[in-house]
Amino acid sequence: MSDKKYFDEMLNADGSVRDPYRILGEWLDSQPTQALRQLSRDAETIFRRLGITFAVYGSNESTERLIPFDVIPRVISAAEWRRLEKGIEQRVKALNMFLYDLYHNQEIVRAGRIPEKLIVQNEAFCPQMMGLNPPRGIYSHIIGVDIVRVGPDEFYVLEDNLRTPSGVSYMLEDREAMMHLVPDLFHKLKVAPVETYPENLRRTLESVAPESCTGAPNLVVLTPGIYNSAYFEHSFLADQMGATLCEGHDLFVENGKVYMRTTLGPERVDVIYRRIDDDYLDPLTFRPDSMLGVPGLFDAYRAGNVTLINAPGTGIADDKAVYTYVPQIIEFYLGEKPILKNVPTYNCTDDEQRAYVLDHLEELVVKEVHGSGGYGMMVGPTSTRKMRAEFAEKIKARPDNYIVQPTLALSTCPTFTGKDIGARHVDLRPFVLVGDQIRITPGGLTRVALKQGSLVVNSSQGGGTKDTWVLED
Repeated sequence: MSDKKYFDEMLNADGSVRDPYRILGEWLDSQPTQALRQLSRDAETIFRRLGITFAVYGSNESTERLIPFDVIPRVISAAEWRRLEKGIEQRVKALNMFLYDLYHNQEIVRAGRIPEKLIVQNEAFCPQMMGLNPPRGIYSHIIGVDIVRVGPDEFYVLEDNLRTPSGVSYMLEDREAMMHLVPDLFHKLKVAPVETYPENLRRTLESVAPESCTGAPNLVVLTPGIYNSAYFEHSFLADQMGATLCEGHDLFVENGKVYMRTTLGPERVDVIYRRIDDDYLDPLTFRPDSMLGVPGLFDAYRAGNVTLINAPGTGIADDKAVYTYVPQIIEFYLGEKPILKNVPTYNCTDDEQRAYVLDHLEELVVKEVHGSGGYGMMVGPTSTRKMRAEFAEKIKARPDNYIVQPTLALSTCPTFTGKDIGARHVDLRPFVLVGDQIRITPGGLTRVALKQGSLVVNSSQGGGTKDTWVLED
């Protein structure tokens, strides 16, 4: 089960089971293959009943798929989680301070710590946000931080998601399924709960309601509609926290305030958790051809009459080119060394680094600066000569459009393959809520590369999910 090149989260080098996995290891030893197969079938039945699907764009197959789920949980010890939690909290604090600075005095640019052109020429930068003061000075309230592990004490942040991070519904439903499937295991292990997330999400949104709001804030989730790949999540979260699910045509702006159309007449809206990209939010401010947004919404936001979650323009802080500067961002705003490391990254605009990249493409991972979901990337060790030649030309033509990183030795976790238990590579997306306080759900979404040897965990590229068990002391 163990591959010596990679850190195995369950097994020590001598084949003995690591302490956090001891009880799970004993349970696995007592499970015949047929029992695990039955658990997998039961899990699929649960998810099919719930309708947890995601859309696959540009695929010849059915556009709606069930996300594969692995019934063997990933286990993280209390001590490991405490360190991750501290590092995540430090990171989201610094990134929100960075966003506030960028849309005000740009001290970090004036101090020469970040090149000006990286900000002002970046398509994720939103000039309309300049000088705007969101409630509590928070720009990104809901954040997903992608983390990979390469050793017993070595964790790296792969990327920060500060725009509209998705996947939290899978985290919650994975836990629900596991509690139904293996209640005996939960009795043996003290697993930190994740089911408080919807309540914490509601608290966070209410805490950043506009000052003009009197009484309990009225919350809505703004979705592009049923054809969006994450529509299940939009409706799930609205339902779980008792908010109304809306599309753009359900809302309108009058006298600088936002209202929702209801059967009883217009109802004032205070906080909008939007799952629509910046460009489509308001046809009067951004893309005039948008049918998804609400005309006049941005002016109502600027006037302080409604809060947008997350704020427009937060994408500049999770831009892959800006990512390389996050260690400096943490030091600049907090005066602290980063607790969690960045993945070493090559800057293709530098002649020397670009030359190295072009000579070693078969060993490296190339990512488009604005790519996401596993698209627009090339994993060197699994690439073809043709792919490497294509990416070499792309890098030469637009060196600023790509970042390049070494191929990380992602840790592995035991995974049921349908036939046996094999080691498969994983990453982790913890979810963070930032409002009156910072709330981090213990664990997060573990994504697993189900193909043997694959390092790409994205569901759009054939990956699946696991429940993540953070053990309490």
